[in-house]
Amino acid sequence: MNQLDPTLPEGIHTVAMGIGDANGIMRGKRIPASHWKSICDGGCTMSLATFAIDMTCDVWDTPYVNFDNGYPDMHIFPISQPKECPWEPGVAVCMAQAVGTDHKPVPIDPRNALVRQVERAREMGFEVSVGTELEFYLLDPETKMPKDAGIGVYSLVRAAELEHVLGPIRNGLVEVGIPIEQSNPEYAAGQVEVNIRFDEALLAADRVVMFRNLVKELSMHHGYLATFMSKPFLEESGSGFHTHYSLWRDGKNQFSDDGKFNQLGRHFVAGLQKRMAEMALASASNPNAYRRRQPYTFCPTNTSWGPDNRTVGLRVIEGSESAARIEKRDGSADCNPYYLLACELAAGLDGIEAGEEPSEMTTGNAYESETEGLIPADMATAIALAKESTFMRDVMGESGLQIMIQQAERELEFIATPISPVEIERYLGNF
Repeated sequence: MNQLDPTLPEGIHTVAMGIGDANGIMRGKRIPASHWKSICDGGCTMSLATFAIDMTCDVWDTPYVNFDNGYPDMHIFPISQPKECPWEPGVAVCMAQAVGTDHKPVPIDPRNALVRQVERAREMGFEVSVGTELEFYLLDPETKMPKDAGIGVYSLVRAAELEHVLGPIRNGLVEVGIPIEQSNPEYAAGQVEVNIRFDEALLAADRVVMFRNLVKELSMHHGYLATFMSKPFLEESGSGFHTHYSLWRDGKNQFSDDGKFNQLGRHFVAGLQKRMAEMALASASNPNAYRRRQPYTFCPTNTSWGPDNRTVGLRVIEGSESAARIEKRDGSADCNPYYLLACELAAGLDGIEAGEEPSEMTTGNAYESETEGLIPADMATAIALAKESTFMRDVMGESGLQIMIQQAERELEFIATPISPVEIERYLGNF
């Protein structure tokens, strides 16, 4: 384990330390400052079931952890220095990683899937940079409806109306070490977007886990319920999780030739195109997320790609030498960031290794394309593809993929055709 400085900032009496579970929800423990050095040295125990529970904390028998083996423990160790929460004086927060009681990586820990792909990229000579954009809704905790009305996308008036909650979110997250670039109202009442500055892939995923947890905490302190549920309102905008990729070597963006998107980037795009449908369960992991996949909603429905085009699945952005990148737009705001980034990175690296070529670029309305491959618009199709996917099994591991498929099949049983009270109860308050 990485040894951290066990010294806490003056005035800290409690550390909240957590990991991302099977759904990328941050779960952990609160530790008194007097016990922090022991945690840095030896970690603390948590049940392995943390990686085998659904968003409501329901548990079922899985291949790796079950009633037959007694749902054993694992250990979690801090991997970042605790940072004080300005909204909760005396409390600091940090991310952790899990190891088994045998001191080996936990096979069903989603973070390890991304660790493997980052190491693979490094062996190929690349450092992976990822920027993340997440949309979410700020709702009244009692009515579970927006407190404002109308579409105010990019409106600075709407932004000012929400500043009493978005300001503390931006500033508070920066203070705990999550570099926020900007926020803005999105395409529905109550919907906002907050962008996290790009960084190394594993750190980017860790930050998403903490980001979603802390946004919910901060919103609660200001009288709001924050939800990353993909589609809480049938007729309103869904909430996405856009990822921006570039590969670097010796301080140079390998997708850029004088600011222009290059051949290596095209290979990466081709790899993503090839696997987008197959890995749909990683980008949309519950039935509600597939309600977001509708034409003319700025959520992609196919594997098209093109320059600066918000109708495609893979948007190429050019500009300065450092800015050239690929934005993948089909992810849902409530999916697991470790599995999402691991599958996306693996697909892109496969494209580079095989020298794959993408389809023709789309410069018009990608929703009208008759040639691009479709991505699943329903969860049953995504499950069927995942079951047959050697690619996902290789990326996530046999047990990790089985748990994801089991959960997906269970969720289908809970959900009826309309957005039902059951669906709201299961997802809105938990994601």
